[in-house]
Amino acid sequence: MSYKVLDTVVLERDQPDAGLRRGDLGAVVAVCEPDGLEVEFVQASGRTQALVTLRTSDVRRVQDGDLIAVRPLGQTG
Repeated sequence: MSYKVLDTVVLERDQPDAGLRRGDLGAVVAVCEPDGLEVEFVQASGRTQALVTLRTSDVRRVQDGDLIAVRPLGQTG
């Protein structure tokens, strides 16, 4: 699947080292061909939580049936 800079994506796999878990929303900040992405995940305050390099298989596009939620940091499981 093709992504471009500023696409909003949903994390499909926990990334505990970055404090991220499946379902977290991120923004693509760079596309690294053929299947890599730099994705920024931010806290509700706007502060960057993590900037990670992922494969396109680690994320998916946001869908109409998705619900946005908030969780306290540190709850990765």
